[in-house]
Amino acid sequence: MNLDDFSDLIERPDGGVRRDAEERRERLIVPPGALGRLDELGEWLSAAQQAVPVKPIDQPLVVLFAGDHGVAELGVSGRAAGTAHELVRATLDGATPLAVLARRFSVPVRIVDAGLDCDPELLPESVVRHRVRRGSGRIDIEDAMTAEEAEQAVRLGIAIADEEADSGTDLVVLGDLSVGGTTAASTLIAALCGTDASVVTGRGGAGIDDLAWMRKCAAIRDALRRARPVLGDQLELLATVGGADLAAMTGFLLQCAVRRLPVILDGVVSSACALVAQRAAFRAPDWWLAGQVSGEPAQTKALDRMALNPLLDHGVIVGEGSGALLALPLVQAAAALAAELPERAPAGTGEDVEKDGDEAGTTGASGETVDD
Repeated sequence: MNLDDFSDLIERPDGGVRRDAEERRERLIVPPGALGRLDELGEWLSAAQQAVPVKPIDQPLVVLFAGDHGVAELGVSGRAAGTAHELVRATLDGATPLAVLARRFSVPVRIVDAGLDCDPELLPESVVRHRVRRGSGRIDIEDAMTAEEAEQAVRLGIAIADEEADSGTDLVVLGDLSVGGTTAASTLIAALCGTDASVVTGRGGAGIDDLAWMRKCAAIRDALRRARPVLGDQLELLATVGGADLAAMTGFLLQCAVRRLPVILDGVVSSACALVAQRAAFRAPDWWLAGQVSGEPAQTKALDRMALNPLLDHGVIVGEGSGALLALPLVQAAAALAAELPERAPAGTGEDVEKDGDEAGTTGASGETVDD
């Protein structure tokens, strides 16, 4: 497998449709610019859907890739190594912020075990049946996985994207359930952006103290030494310092772009996978939105490199897809406004002219202008 092959498979959202959407926006009753970034989102969705007016987002889905990372054994995470399955169980039980929000917004959640370090019997078969391997290697001293496992994980992500595109999903909220995942993600971003470990090391969704931060920084530094020699091959890079969940997410993002399926990215892990995918296919980021600012310095580096401007900055650092899901209603609102706001009456019809101090027309319940 060569990820560079995706470059020939991915096209940008339709520019002609976007121009048509922009022209329609100029004709709406609300002045251009009055809706701020919602206008831009509506036009982007039109181009992605190849439809004017834009169609509503009726079948969104949260997809969470789960995995444990061996580097967590160094005490670089706020959670104990090998406990990502507890996050999965809590999400399935509806006891995480993501689960609460998904229930509130009536959005289904799909969890894919790519590399959890637990007995499969602890979780439903629908979650664990895709597992590539049990946990990932300690990336500061060994590869996260073999080249064959990396390819298997990427193909898993591709298959999940195809399943969802074929089932009618029209927008994906992408997140992760991992322990140690931000360390691997930060290593990928530092390697691809050519920066040092201290510049990208954050404190993760669970939060860590200063000593743990120093251990994390040292782990990323050591992993970077192993990553730099393989920068020319994205698949080898994922095998060396990524993980099964990150490789699956990378394949998922690339295939979503192939299938013209828009994605909202969550935090540093999904941003790292997006950056690897961009390295393989430079048009791919045109199909993604950055949902929120996670507070991780590595995420800022990655989004800057991909020229993605986050939709929200509410200080939400919990991860697990929560910040991206919070951005979903904003995207749905943009679609509704672009599709449902009425256009201004054509000039010269007399409908915009006042008569005897009264307006010539009033707005009916349907939003159309009717004569008195």
